[in-house]
Amino acid sequence: MSRLELTAGHDEAGARLDGVLGARPEIGSRAAAQRLIEAGRVTVDGRGRQKGHRLGVGERVTAELEETPREAPAAEPAAPASHAVVFEDEHLIVVDKPAGVVVHPGHGRHHGTLAQALAGRAAGGPDERAGIVHRLDRDTSGLLVVAKSDRLHARLSDALLRRAVRREYVALVEGAPDARTATIDAPVGRDRVDRTLVSTATDRPRSARTHFEVRETLAFCALLDVSLETGRTHQIRAHLAAIDHPVCGDARYGGAVSGRRLGLDRQFLHAARLSLEHPVTAEPLAFASPLPADLSAALERARGEGGSA
Repeated sequence: MSRLELTAGHDEAGARLDGVLGARPEIGSRAAAQRLIEAGRVTVDGRGRQKGHRLGVGERVTAELEETPREAPAAEPAAPASHAVVFEDEHLIVVDKPAGVVVHPGHGRHHGTLAQALAGRAAGGPDERAGIVHRLDRDTSGLLVVAKSDRLHARLSDALLRRAVRREYVALVEGAPDARTATIDAPVGRDRVDRTLVSTATDRPRSARTHFEVRETLAFCALLDVSLETGRTHQIRAHLAAIDHPVCGDARYGGAVSGRRLGLDRQFLHAARLSLEHPVTAEPLAFASPLPADLSAALERARGEGGSA
């Protein structure tokens, strides 16, 4: 892994950390710089800082760069990422993303992303993430909203921050929570030991709140309706693992055994419902996505192991 080191001079004084790093050819964009910062690979005078940190003269910035090249030439153009458009007008697009599709380029993945598939139809947001207002993990399926202009991207991002965009998920988890409804209010960040994980055991906590309701209790697992109040990376997966009810099939967060038992190749997490007020017309919009076939089959296997309550 290579290292970039620089000392802020008068020209960088007052500039944002992500902007200064993104201007360096070794990194190439503000989005790439933000990924390094969020991954805990950037320090200022030996301490982790937020991407919006304003540099002072003499501060020493150290960045551990990605091992993979920032741009790797493809042998042939990648096929467009598969997706279904459930709503589209001149302002926004609502997409139903299948599992296995990466939302935007990054971390060694530069081709075949949803952002590239929507190129020319979506706009707004930083660099390679044009149009993307919120994201889903590669192996999480379901609904997300995409803006078609800078103005709409700003409005939708603001609505997301104001919690005016409601995102509801369906998750199958190991075991059964004691309460029928509950809120997990626990800050999360990059895990102290494994930087590829998000957890409550972190040195850089960010507030995170997840609400859930038990829809169905099964022999060794439970079906939950989950909604987000905040939208941190891996929030649902990390929060449910933190209360000892990992998502079935989520090998990274403790659900590997149940995944094998149910024949799952990915985590049982689906963005099933999305509702918001249209940012231009103020019309209420509500969308629903049925469980994909692999998750439906796994749920039936779980039901077949002892019924439901």
